[in-house]
Amino acid sequence: MANLWYPVCGVQIRDLGEKMYLFQFFHVMDMERVLKGSPWTFNNHLLVFYRLQWGEDPSKVPLTSTPFSIQLHDVFVGLFFEKLVAQLGNFWGNFLEYDGANLGRENHNYMRIRAQIDIRRPLKRTKQVMFNGRCSYVRFKYERLSLFCFYCGRLGHSDSFCKAKMLLGMEIVELGWDLSLRAQSCSR
Repeated sequence: MANLWYPVCGVQIRDLGEKMYLFQFFHVMDMERVLKGSPWTFNNHLLVFYRLQWGEDPSKVPLTSTPFSIQLHDVFVGLFFEKLVAQLGNFWGNFLEYDGANLGRENHNYMRIRAQIDIRRPLKRTKQVMFNGRCSYVRFKYERLSLFCFYCGRLGHSDSFCKAKMLLGMEIVELGWDLSLRAQSCSR
């Protein structure tokens, strides 16, 4: 990861066991750049970060959410306003920011938002939006989407290793999620 991040002042990585690692950055700007660039993956597995406060036990921190850049597709240009964007961002958990630069452009007609999403919940696919009596469905695509389950929609495992699917006890089941949730790569 250090080779990918190029921290100017360096980083120390310690294995804490149970799939947990401690990243100690030697300059706050290096750490903030890495956190702002989230989500990060290693071998297609999502890395979930938490900024430790002085005296916190790293083995007891909640690793349950991470920021994602999410593309909102099929948004009517007339429906775009800041309050709607914040509501859609909070639909995942916590709205962070938005970028409407691609909205209304021929080849890239979508809006980007950043939201802190709860990785314990299934990925959202669509959201119904009502405006002046008009109903519309907004589709979501996730940038830099890593390993996720096509059966339950959760991050961190594939449908081959899904506990919910195994509890069902059926080999052939209808999958509710697909690769249409993965946005095309955008440069950082």
